[in-house]
Amino acid sequence: MGRKPKSEEERVANRIEELRTLSGLSRQELAEQVGVHYQTIGYIERGEYSPSLVLALRIASVLGAKVEEIFWLDEEQA
Repeated sequence: MGRKPKSEEERVANRIEELRTLSGLSRQELAEQVGVHYQTIGYIERGEYSPSLVLALRIASVLGAKVEEIFWLDEEQA
């Protein structure tokens, strides 16, 4: 069984922008707190990049939420 073509890969959806805004954080501030470049946060928010488990856990910690409250598989895109 091989790897799925990029167009068929499942997309990870998220609520980062919503929770970040509710927390009063900019992309830059969240990025600094989790140790990535602010553009990475933008890529994740737009679903263009799926974070590693470690990064997802860091984001959840800063936003005060559980990982599963922030990230899920987007079944419509699968």
